Amino acid sequence: MASNSFNNIVFFTLLLVASSAYQFDVGEWREPTGKEPETYNEWALRNRFHVGDTIVFKYQNDSVLLVSSADYINCITSNPISKFEDGNTIFQFHRPGYFFFISGKPEHCISGERLIVDVIHPHKVASPEFAPSLEPAPAPTEGDGEDSDDSSKPQSSSASKISVLASVVATIVVVYKLMSEHSCSSFR
Repeated sequence: MASNSFNNIVFFTLLLVASSAYQFDVGEWREPTGKEPETYNEWALRNRFHVGDTIVFKYQNDSVLLVSSADYINCITSNPISKFEDGNTIFQFHRPGYFFFISGKPEHCISGERLIVDVIHPHKVASPEFAPSLEPAPAPTEGDGEDSDDSSKPQSSSASKISVLASVVATIVVVYKLMSEHSCSSFR
């Protein structure tokens, strides 16, 4: 009985960990006007993407193409790896590495409607002896394009995911102990 309960707890723990992926919203996928506070790639650099995370593109009269790095650089739309035209594309990152997205309209791509996402390898962690020294980041200055109140551009951090995972594991341990005590007391 206790073994069955333990297996269920392990299963649900794995299910919760797997569901801790984050969904990033690119916002409106459209040809840049030059008045945006940041480019798509500047937005991507502010975020940390992990395997299992998803990215959402919302658009009208356009498309999203997943392309090779060469096609990204040259805005080649004729040979995409994947093409999305539904207006509300949700793409899941299934591996670490670079993903290259461009508009299906070459003139939009040339104008800057393109995005490179670097999905972090789960084992890509610097060892302490090779880690750079920690210096405080400079304070943002007025007019630098950063908007600290903009909640539509979320930040994802490994620390927050670890914190959630630690809470889940602690809860599971408590539930397991309670279940163990309950099953032991029912045999007395």
